[in-house]
Amino acid sequence: MIKTVEYLDGVVRMIDQTRLPLEKVFVDCKSIDDVANAIKTMVIRGAPAIGVSAAMGVSLGAESIYADNFDAFYSQLEDKCIPLANSRPTAVNLAWGIERMKRVARESQLLSIPELKKKLKQEALDICKEDIESNMAMGNFGQTLINDGSTVLTHCNAGALATAGFGTALGVIRAAVNAGKKIDVLADETRPFLQGARLTVWELMEDNIPVKLITDNMSGFFMKNNQVDAVVVGADRIAGNGDVANKIGTYMVAVLAQKHQIPFYVAAPISTLDLSLNSGEEIPIEQRSEGEVVSLNNKRITPEGASAAHPAFDITPNDLVTAIITDKGIAKTPYTTSLKNLSEQ
Repeated sequence: MIKTVEYLDGVVRMIDQTRLPLEKVFVDCKSIDDVANAIKTMVIRGAPAIGVSAAMGVSLGAESIYADNFDAFYSQLEDKCIPLANSRPTAVNLAWGIERMKRVARESQLLSIPELKKKLKQEALDICKEDIESNMAMGNFGQTLINDGSTVLTHCNAGALATAGFGTALGVIRAAVNAGKKIDVLADETRPFLQGARLTVWELMEDNIPVKLITDNMSGFFMKNNQVDAVVVGADRIAGNGDVANKIGTYMVAVLAQKHQIPFYVAAPISTLDLSLNSGEEIPIEQRSEGEVVSLNNKRITPEGASAAHPAFDITPNDLVTAIITDKGIAKTPYTTSLKNLSEQ
């Protein structure tokens, strides 16, 4: 299984996803600021992987603190977490990972400072382990929705590289294959960062799962010609009503799927739910650099001076979502009830 991120002695090691598939290079983060920068520059990406990395980053930050009492320790820890929390605004797992680590610190304030640091490191390791286990549970639930012989369309990368391992959307596909089903995959390239072309295709080829790359504007063609049986995507944040924030272009795929009566499934762990939000309209959308749109592989593809827009995510309304696959079970409409019930398990 692909190890997207590992916590070694004093180092958070992650695959540099900006270099795949041409090079498999690892980046060693030695500080919480290194982790924040890796998240911001998309060395690591995908909501669950960001949450795991954030937890590990908080532990690194804790290790660098010199304090002789809890109040001084926790004050420094909060300060160190601010740049990390601001590294990417849309994925709720980032805040979730940081807040879980801070909560554990508060609950362990009677420990000595060295013991507290050990406690935080163990919590980060536990979060990583839990993420892999939740992905496998999610896959087992989701594969029941995928028929043998299906062709599944996916957008962006929601595989092992987007998590601590196994994957969300690709975890559903992997679980279906592991159950003995014959599955073919169509992978959208996912401009402008090409996560589908660079990462999803690489992952599936590594696992010998049949995959065909298509450009983002081909999805409708294959749907109209009855060459797509289901769509499975991941999510970066899901509002309480089931509205889904995911990589830009997801909404377009969902509209096409509904037009052609193709089930549209979202796979995401419970940690990706944000039940404090009533709808997707409240989810902040990250605006990334124009340079990532006007250039491809560091080569300009537009005239000098051309401007571009680059919202990194869009919102898919809940009425376009057939079901939301979580590690606790499958949610269906009405999502305000089903997601709340699953989150309370």
